[in-house]
Amino acid sequence: MIRPPAVAGQFYPAGGEELAREVGSYMLADSERREAFALVSPHAGYVYSGHVAGAAFSSVVIPNRFVVLCPNHTGIGAAAAIISEGAWSIPGAEIPIDSELAAAIASRTAVLAEDHLAHQREHSLEVQLPFIDWAAKDPAFVPICLRTQRYSDLEEIGKAMAEAIREIGEDVLIVASSDMSHFLSDEKAREVDRKAIDKILEIDPQGLLNTVLGERISMCGVAPVTAALVAALELGATKAELIKYATSADIFGDRSRVVGYAGIRIS
Repeated sequence: MIRPPAVAGQFYPAGGEELAREVGSYMLADSERREAFALVSPHAGYVYSGHVAGAAFSSVVIPNRFVVLCPNHTGIGAAAAIISEGAWSIPGAEIPIDSELAAAIASRTAVLAEDHLAHQREHSLEVQLPFIDWAAKDPAFVPICLRTQRYSDLEEIGKAMAEAIREIGEDVLIVASSDMSHFLSDEKAREVDRKAIDKILEIDPQGLLNTVLGERISMCGVAPVTAALVAALELGATKAELIKYATSADIFGDRSRVVGYAGIRIS
């Protein structure tokens, strides 16, 4: 099954050549690249957050195998949804699903359900794929869409990912798709986002989830980031670094109502 693009021409260009040019304009040729277990990358329209996503992807050594976790904005489908076969289409390319890695993850947890519906109209995973396609030579990925915010579920998924990656024995980059706070003033957004970012930088998955839920921070991808942090810890992560932070005001100037974006490397 080929999953067609849902937001081409809206969040990013609909033409393959134009898309490659735009993604390339956000990638930083002089950035210091390091090995990493996981990456946090935003998923707004590229005009808003593409520069943050580009900085994040430019900061890591890019393998050919990925797990991409995203939140479920639509409310459709399973609470924790994986797709194990097929490919995703973006303008100018088709990126295959890594069936071997998907099966290895799914076999280790009962939380994930094989479900295409959760992914059908979800934008937050799709917008990561042009960066992956641009940066990797021969990419394949596992798509996971999360609506559950139960820590036990996210911990189980994170541990399943780590065990599967160890079994595969090849480099795999976990990409957690998330924007930060939504529709606050620029000053308030930066204040509350710092609370969540600090927990990520501490590589504290339960602390992150508790902080975001307890403080009611509108970080839409807290579940993907929590699961990614669990996996990174299991794989031996000891350091997280904020590569770039911005808000929509940095592009358009209106500081009364913004969305925050963070690119974070976990190694």
